[in-house]
Amino acid sequence: MGAEPRAARRGPDIARPDATSVHITHWHAPGRDAARALLDEVSDRWAAAVWPDGLLSFHSYLDTVGDTVLAYVQSARPTAHQDLVRTLRGPASAAAVSYRLHTSVVLDGTGTPPGAVVVATFDVDGADAQERIIESVARAVTDAPAEQREGMLSAHFHASTDGSRVLNYAEWTSDEAHLAFLEGAARAATLRATGATPGVRPIGFRRFHLHHGITPDRSDT
Repeated sequence: MGAEPRAARRGPDIARPDATSVHITHWHAPGRDAARALLDEVSDRWAAAVWPDGLLSFHSYLDTVGDTVLAYVQSARPTAHQDLVRTLRGPASAAAVSYRLHTSVVLDGTGTPPGAVVVATFDVDGADAQERIIESVARAVTDAPAEQREGMLSAHFHASTDGSRVLNYAEWTSDEAHLAFLEGAARAATLRATGATPGVRPIGFRRFHLHHGITPDRSDT
């Protein structure tokens, strides 16, 4: 039995234990106005749909450049995402890359809502390379002195189910905190960890702001 979705007040609980699958879709747009229109269209279609059992949340984001849109969907049943997407039209019907949450590094347990989300993606050669890069980058983050990663709230490492990708969904207090991190020693340490890991090729990162969130009525978000 499905549920009518409703708007969420904040971003997803990335580490919620019932979220066994994560589905991430990117779209590119020719500019900020087009990207916002795309966000509105995709979010509106998800909000209007009747969700199948197993879908937990939908959150959409716009990057700070203004030309990339991202959707982050959590589900408790791997096929729930496709069950809904096949009923949609237009950009909302685009296929997603399926992930599972592998490792979470939580640096601030106070529940501070993030002011920015940084999504970094790696192309990898299979499950062993996924394990190695996640372990290396997570260690570089946790070993860094607190002053070198000030403003980082968490880093959530996702492994694609097909073994081809690793995605780090990192929550920050602000854009400014992340920009400062990029100039510091902790950033250099994560780059060294990536470069020293065989079978791993960084794709890059984008900094995003939350645009819209939707959860089922039965959610307590």
